[in-house]
Amino acid sequence: QVRLVESGGGLVQAGGSLRLSCAASGRTLSSFAMGWFRQAPGKERQFVSAVSRNGGATYYSGSVKGRFTISRADAQNLVFLEMNSLNPEDTAVYYCAASTRPYGFSSAAVYDYWGQGTQVTVST
Repeated sequence: QVRLVESGGGLVQAGGSLRLSCAASGRTLSSFAMGWFRQAPGKERQFVSAVSRNGGATYYSGSVKGRFTISRADAQNLVFLEMNSLNPEDTAVYYCAASTRPYGFSSAAVYDYWGQGTQVTVST
């Protein structure tokens, strides 16, 4: 079993930045590809970004590419999502997830473990 806990969310003005963290316990994160998803009120959960098991490949949705950066620090069992140039459309609960699969990272279905989420609110 893996327990994932997100942190770093909050209220930020448009144009600002936040850095989300995902801390894992129970198993080493090096066993997993890691992803970030988000869900806004009344909307479906949406893929944001993912990083492969060895960190060699990263993936981004079109809406965040160039603004968000995913990274991992397996020695500390941490995954990060650096978010820049935030806009109100980025407002959502952000979830960290872990997958044992080697592909398909943009699909929530391939993830085995999920965190409880952290709220990100971007004001105008």
